Order: sequence, then structure tokens, then C-alpha cells
Amino acid sequence: MLPQPVPPVFACRAACAACCTAPSITSPIPGMPQGKPAGVPCVQLDGHLRCRLFGRPERPAFCASLRPGPSMCGASREEAMAILAELEAATAPAG
Repeated sequence: MLPQPVPPVFACRAACAACCTAPSITSPIPGMPQGKPAGVPCVQLDGHLRCRLFGRPERPAFCASLRPGPSMCGASREEAMAILAELEAATAPAG
């Protein structure tokens, strides 16, 4: 049996931060103790839209669970925002 090809690593798009803006986060974030609502940029984004908490223990588990890829990130920041907003709406509690 031949080894299966390894899929390419999908790197975050520079200056995107859609995953740090579009979804709501219900767990505390340093600087946002109540979490953050959908559509609001996380306060931990730096001037280049990079996470200041990346790789640190304070980073919320939700954030660490996100895996960038074509199905989440699309072909542009705008597409990623739309995909994530749709996912947010589909998983929001009924109310």
C-alpha cells in the first residue's frame, strides 16, 4: 500500500482575523472577561491582526480548537467572515 499524500498545511491569511472577529466566544478572554459577541474583534488582536495570546495558556480553548482550512477560511477575508457568520448563526442557541 502506498502512503497517502499529506495535505498541505493551511496557513492563516495575513491581516485576516476573521476567526477572531466573526464568532462569539463565551469563555473569558484577558481584557474581555465576559467573552465576546459575534462580529466584534477580539481585544487581543495586535495592529497586524495577529493574536497576542497564540500559544499561551490564557488563550481560550475555543480559539485553540479552530483549524484554518478552505472550508472555514474560503478564498478571502470577506468569504471567511461570511462562512463563520453562517456557522455562528447555525450553532446559536434558540431563543
